[in-house]
Amino acid sequence: MNGLNKNMLGGLFGALVLNIVHSAAKRFDSKAPEVDKVGEEAMKKTVRFAGFKPPKGNTLVAATFGADVASNAMLYTLIGYGSQNNLLLKGALLGTLVGVATLTIPEQAGLDAEPIKKTDRTKLMTVAWYVIGGIAAGMAIKAMGKK
Repeated sequence: MNGLNKNMLGGLFGALVLNIVHSAAKRFDSKAPEVDKVGEEAMKKTVRFAGFKPPKGNTLVAATFGADVASNAMLYTLIGYGSQNNLLLKGALLGTLVGVATLTIPEQAGLDAEPIKKTDRTKLMTVAWYVIGGIAAGMAIKAMGKK
């Protein structure tokens, strides 16, 4: 498998793991981050800014989920570029960077960050889930690179 496909599939795998962890955690812990709520608000504002009527209900959820998976997959794809050494470490570092950015960017973009900043534990989980996604992407890229 060529490097581009391997990196893209690995990035997609990491993004899906991230979303599964987010969804599962919300079901079991009331303090778990709700990144989807921030994403839905961003989706509505972006669509309105573009001059269209934003989606509602399941359509909003699906559009936000798709945008979230696609954007995280693109970010996690970066793990596979360059040296193929330390892919898990690269995944953990990129996950940490994206997780911290997730805590800081919403407020700068005029979004309500409360769903991801409820408590210190919520903030830690927000970053941890992105780290898990990054490590999963690194593991997938590494596995696909073996012959």
